[in-house]
Amino acid sequence: MTKMASKNQNFGRETPYEEQVVKVFRCSTVVKGGRRFSFAALVVVGDRHGKVGMGYGKANEVQPAIEKGIKAARRELHTVNLLGTSIPHQVTGRFGATKVLLAPASDGTGVIAGKSVRAVLELAGVKNVLTKVYGSTGPKNVVKATILALCDLHSTEQIETLRNVKIQA
Repeated sequence: MTKMASKNQNFGRETPYEEQVVKVFRCSTVVKGGRRFSFAALVVVGDRHGKVGMGYGKANEVQPAIEKGIKAARRELHTVNLLGTSIPHQVTGRFGATKVLLAPASDGTGVIAGKSVRAVLELAGVKNVLTKVYGSTGPKNVVKATILALCDLHSTEQIETLRNVKIQA
């Protein structure tokens, strides 16, 4: 089922956003004639320049589930503060029993992350980062925790105005 996870599925639309299917879930219910399957798709959408969102779509077939996930992800885009190709500071995101730690890395390090975290970070535009996932490693919670961590990032200017001080480099 995860072979359908292509990097860019625009379905005939021209947009600046790229989509990536993180996981396709298959659910079955037993009915009189046998089993009836339904599908759910966890999709991440981003422009690789600081905007990222996740969506979850459910349908009786895989393709409509992916399309619904993409629509949901585009409605829920978040802006991420980046510092060059990395993140400005270390941050932790929590969702449910999942805790995701993101730490900045120097140029050339790459994205050191698992599949779910990597999808979010690459589509957000992060190129150098170290990550660690604690607790539950289910893709839904990991993607949500990663997006919450990225939303908690602050630039130097934001911290200066928040604290009314000048930060020296």
